[in-house]
Amino acid sequence: MQLASSGGRRLRHAALAAREFVLETGRTVTRKELSAAARDAAKALELRNGPRSVLSELVACWGEQEWERLLVWPSNDYLVARTGLSERGIRKAFRVLIDHKLIIPKESPNGKRYAIKDLVGEIIDAFGFDLTPVYARRGEWAERIVEQKQAREARKRTFDDITIARRAAQEALNSLAQEFPDLDRSDLEDRLAGLLARTPLRSTKATPLDLLDEWKDLRGACEEAYYKAGYAGTVCRHTYNNNGSPTEACNKGFPRKAEAVLPNEQTSEHLSPELILEACPTISDYGQPVRDLADIVSAGRYLRASLGAHESAWAEAVEDIGTVRAAIAVIYVLQLYEDDVAKNGGESRIKNPGGYFRALTRMVKSGKIDLAVELLAMRRRRMS
Repeated sequence: MQLASSGGRRLRHAALAAREFVLETGRTVTRKELSAAARDAAKALELRNGPRSVLSELVACWGEQEWERLLVWPSNDYLVARTGLSERGIRKAFRVLIDHKLIIPKESPNGKRYAIKDLVGEIIDAFGFDLTPVYARRGEWAERIVEQKQAREARKRTFDDITIARRAAQEALNSLAQEFPDLDRSDLEDRLAGLLARTPLRSTKATPLDLLDEWKDLRGACEEAYYKAGYAGTVCRHTYNNNGSPTEACNKGFPRKAEAVLPNEQTSEHLSPELILEACPTISDYGQPVRDLADIVSAGRYLRASLGAHESAWAEAVEDIGTVRAAIAVIYVLQLYEDDVAKNGGESRIKNPGGYFRALTRMVKSGKIDLAVELLAMRRRRMS
């Protein structure tokens, strides 16, 4: 088919399909309403700058006539001057808008765009572009925008969960390397390197849902390895050739379960293990019975990785406020985070629990926060 140099174009299937979109009977559309629908359409369809600019200028040409179709007829020269695009860019933008069923070309006999006037000079019709689909599909744009927002939130939560699992796995491996350097960690480190290579960056549009389970499995494996390497994972080994004294403990030679609580770190009666257990049920994640302050310290050291807090944060807290209060601060922050997640439907206002732990430690050191008072208040809230 010979195309006219003045603007004729090949017939496109999308242009025919877009004719099905019509306005409600007697509906009048203002430029403001049409502009709002166009912005939603550009957002829902994720239009690039060129088509978005052309669509915006087409909408600006709408004269609010009381017609059944929303017709505009700006020339290419006008659009070039308004958008800063080349004429080739304008034609490309038209193709994109037509393919998305946003505009319908209404061709004139000579391929040009112009208005048709009656004998008294009133505009009664025009050849150009029909913007009716932009407004008629406004409900569709609203639904797409909501779906996109939900998808973005789900993607953010997925990446957040991956980050938490990655940091916890790395912390467990670092602790293994420092405390048990002779333990073979090659398999876990290979899995970590492989997952790091396969996990996309947040800047991409990929949603790595399939990788989240692998990261959680790796975290569990790393923490389990660290758990078993220490005192908590030891069990009495039953052997048939045990010639030693039956009175010896089966865990002889393994590290003690926690550091000793120094006299200058003895807490007040308000910071008893009973209070911590009642105020912070999340301590059950420790998986071991908690009977005294030594168990509290062990639980705090173990749960520190769940906050995503670096080992240096724990060292700083121990130096500033003592081992016992550092462990209680870990448990307290973890409980705050989980309570906030439960209260806000799966999303916490504490975006960085590790950083929150550092800040809490410094406020406890400066006397701005009393852990005993905070735990008593938390227990009252839980029991009310």
